[in-house]
Amino acid sequence: MLKVEDWAEIRRLHRAEGVPIKEIARRLGVARNTVRAALNSDRPPKYERASRGQVADAFEPQMRALLKEWPRMPAPVIAERIGWPYSMAPLRKRLALIRPEYLGIDPVDRVTYGPGQVAQCDLWFPQTRIPVTAGQERMLPVLVMTLGFSRFMTATMIPTRQAGDILSGMWQLIRGIGRVTKTLVWDREAAIGGTGKVSAPAAAFAGTLATTIRLAPPRDPEFKGMVERNNQYLETSFLPGRRFVSPADFNDQLGDWLVRANSRTVRSIQGRPVDLLEADCQAMIPLPPVTPPIGLNHRVRLGRDYYVRVDTVDYSVDPQAIGRFVDVTASLETVTVLCDGQLVARHARSWARQGVITDPVHAATAARMRQALAEDRQRRQAAVRRHADGHAVALRALPDYDALFGVDFNPPSTKAK
Repeated sequence: MLKVEDWAEIRRLHRAEGVPIKEIARRLGVARNTVRAALNSDRPPKYERASRGQVADAFEPQMRALLKEWPRMPAPVIAERIGWPYSMAPLRKRLALIRPEYLGIDPVDRVTYGPGQVAQCDLWFPQTRIPVTAGQERMLPVLVMTLGFSRFMTATMIPTRQAGDILSGMWQLIRGIGRVTKTLVWDREAAIGGTGKVSAPAAAFAGTLATTIRLAPPRDPEFKGMVERNNQYLETSFLPGRRFVSPADFNDQLGDWLVRANSRTVRSIQGRPVDLLEADCQAMIPLPPVTPPIGLNHRVRLGRDYYVRVDTVDYSVDPQAIGRFVDVTASLETVTVLCDGQLVARHARSWARQGVITDPVHAATAARMRQALAEDRQRRQAAVRRHADGHAVALRALPDYDALFGVDFNPPSTKAK
């Protein structure tokens, strides 16, 4: 095959210097037909190896017949149906090429959002372990929210994926912006819409704010691509090289970094999110005068151990409420317990696992109550029983009654010695 440099030299000699074809063939040692072919070709020669075919070629008609009726049939099932005798790699490669012909193509339009229209929400799970108490570290979720028009990003770490904590984090981020968009986009996060329908807590939250929560289609991360890209941005630009001593330290460092992140120029909008935020906010919905239902809430009868559980941590309660119903409310920062509207416990929320938080005042109250109960029992036992007329009632031992009635419940053994 003629080399590229020979092809170039043939064209130069003939067109630039006017050397005849016969002389070019003699100088380069090639056939005159080769010279003619080079002069007639406007593109350099390219070596192409003749295809020897692939093992999947003979099976392709059978594959297509199956895909025509069942476009999503898995590769192992197709291999079984067509009697595939080779490894799965060539079969999967061929199916990847021909299956789209039967599934159909789902093009994605370029979406633009107007001011105040949409905020995309998601949970980011950094692999960094955060110290939450002495000797315990955890990987905690981070709630990320991105405004569709301005691309303004805000985020905060939360203790769990439970609905109350996610909604508390959303309310914290929305309050920080000062207004709420007309639509909040979520994927099918279990606490928000894991069944394909917005959960009751999330619906109550959205209703209070007069907004709506829209769930993304299943297995469609592009539906909320802005926040997904920001998750990756956090992973690559915020996280590397940082150390954290607590969740609060993580959120402090994240807050400082977000100021810089929102001041960068975003190519897709040709502007800085911080500069477009004002226009975004002007079109948003004002916040209501009441706080939406957020946090972890439950009602329980207080047991003798005077502790209530939030997530996996036990918190002490005033033991004077033992046996009565108490209402437990946990925000991202505090745990409060009310009994008939009266505060009976307040603790800083622990993000640890399997912890026990005790208020010394509650422990001291329990000790006094136990002491008072013990003293009352002693007084009762020491008190002399009296008849209605006032004279004392003698207390006898049970053997005295056995002797009085002539019975013996422990007769001597009659077994021969």
